[in-house]
Amino acid sequence: MVEVFLPKLRVKSIYDIPLDELYAQGIRGLITDLDNTLVGAKAPLATDELVKWLATVKQRGIDVVIVSNNNDSRVGAFAAPLGLRYIHAARKPAQRAFRRALELLQLEASQTLMVGDQLMTDVLGGNRMGLHTVLVAPISPNDEGFMTKVNRRMERIAIAKLRKRGLWQEEE
Repeated sequence: MVEVFLPKLRVKSIYDIPLDELYAQGIRGLITDLDNTLVGAKAPLATDELVKWLATVKQRGIDVVIVSNNNDSRVGAFAAPLGLRYIHAARKPAQRAFRRALELLQLEASQTLMVGDQLMTDVLGGNRMGLHTVLVAPISPNDEGFMTKVNRRMERIAIAKLRKRGLWQEEE
């Protein structure tokens, strides 16, 4: 049961995601969390590096949708200048927002990445939907809200159980 918290891939940041390799495996869509995945939790807009990365993703033929538990004003203000579609107040790990994102992308779960910084919301929700889950290290862990801090405590328990089963090795 604890395997539901195991991402398919762990990387330091979105910039380390092997886009060409995943495209070759049939990935055509990317559902991404916003806060601490694309930018720090308090960063209002995309960095130049992120804008370039998103352009690269699009050039590779991969469509993007942001799915965030944050509110419409936060997510909309971030997504609008980038021309990205988004789902706010997603209530991840609930499946409804993931289903909506797949509808927006017009893709099957097997063709779609879920990228996020939290096991309890992004990875759990993505795995339950059959998405290819990618866990990134949080960009600004000191800026996290109360619920995220609670999730991080539960995350440590899940990681300990995964380690005990030999499913989670520390990166070198």
